[in-house]
Amino acid sequence: MKMNRSNPDMGVSESPNARPGIPITSASQPDFRLPVVALGLSLGSFISITYVLCVLFDLWFPGLAMYETWLKLLPGFTWLSWPSFFLGLVESFAYGWYIALVFGPLFNYFAGRHAGA
Repeated sequence: MKMNRSNPDMGVSESPNARPGIPITSASQPDFRLPVVALGLSLGSFISITYVLCVLFDLWFPGLAMYETWLKLLPGFTWLSWPSFFLGLVESFAYGWYIALVFGPLFNYFAGRHAGA
């Protein structure tokens, strides 16, 4: 493999059909797969943090409040008590896991099919 002189971190393959850059596949890893557990924890945490920030925003700026959206998206959520806040937090985390459990395997399936083509 020849090294690119303008950027030594990026290799240039000798094959005429190869794209410049670092490939995401290797001999030890035949195709790129999303780790579903890491995806679930990441998305669940992200959506939970977003939920907390939105609740704080609604408390600080009641004229611009969006809590009515949370009432529609989170079953059992009411504005605002501690039990309802924690229920919304748990449901937000569960939404992240739902996305990960549906999207992760779908991505892995289609990535595997594309790598085999």
